Amino acid sequence: MSEVHIPLAAIKGRGAATQLAHRFERDAREAFDDGWTTLDEGQAEHREPLRTEVIWENARSVITSNESPDVYFERSVNPYRGCEHGCIYCYARPSHSYLNMSPGLDFETKIVAKRNIASVLRHELSKKHYEPKLIAIGTVTDCYQPIERELRLTRAVIELMHETNHCFGLVTKSSGVERDLDLIAPMAAKGLASVSVTITSLDAELTRKLEPRAAAPHRRLRTLRTLTENGVPTAVSLAPQIPFLTEDMEQVLEAAWDAGARSAFYHVIRLPWEVSPLFKQWLEVHYPQRAARVMARIHDMRGGKDYDADFATRMKGAGPWAELIGQRFRKACERIGFNRKHIVFDTSQFRPPGMQGQGMLF
Repeated sequence: MSEVHIPLAAIKGRGAATQLAHRFERDAREAFDDGWTTLDEGQAEHREPLRTEVIWENARSVITSNESPDVYFERSVNPYRGCEHGCIYCYARPSHSYLNMSPGLDFETKIVAKRNIASVLRHELSKKHYEPKLIAIGTVTDCYQPIERELRLTRAVIELMHETNHCFGLVTKSSGVERDLDLIAPMAAKGLASVSVTITSLDAELTRKLEPRAAAPHRRLRTLRTLTENGVPTAVSLAPQIPFLTEDMEQVLEAAWDAGARSAFYHVIRLPWEVSPLFKQWLEVHYPQRAARVMARIHDMRGGKDYDADFATRMKGAGPWAELIGQRFRKACERIGFNRKHIVFDTSQFRPPGMQGQGMLF
């Protein structure tokens, strides 16, 4: 009996359609119709709502140093691994493979939370020769993903930043950042904080599929407005740009400007490791008639491949189509007024934190 191709199906509230095997697994399994109705039964089970599971982790260190020449920050802190937002294009999905979990549905439903992040960060900031530099919060996965409402790990980090006058910046797709304005706004007034909000498109139908548990585009615009009204320097991120899908770059920039953002940046879609098959599955589920065109254009920007990790091109791509996206962005920013002034953070205000608990005895 030959295998029959089984069409993938969208899972409500989730970006990935499968529990894709990670690259370190020896065995990969695919469903096929054996003619005994077991497939239909399995699909019925698969359609049951998937619950989010929190996996606690005791971190030994939390400040990560970055040496990539195409990334603007040198240090970052990430309260979570995995992300409920479920953005299908997320370049961090392959990181779950190192935890022996799927970059597909596991990445969205099994969230690793660093329960001791604030205490470990306090210890690191208290080191005798610590030199303050901008810390980017939530650079791998969103620090304001839905589980943050309950766990408040990002809140604990920002409380420490507030206590020590340590500058930070963060990027989010969530309106949850508004909760912490009581801390962020006073720090912004002292030149110690900024917030970037990602808006890939104003098309709500597209973003509901692309970023299923992130805030809707109009809600992110309202968050930008709320932040700027409270004196917080804001930027809009248009990352990633996806050919034949996120086609309203100029409209996003205009709306973000009206909401108060004065800086903007973008990247083109990146498909490292397991992100590539996951994104192709997603295209098959949601945009099958457009899938070949989307991938062909991505190949045009990646030297004929799904992805090229070269530092010189991985963020913006290469070739005429990548240059066209860049020209559109630069001309729109120049016309509207973006990026005429850069945010300068004041590291001179930093004061080392007082140690707590037994650390105070030494």
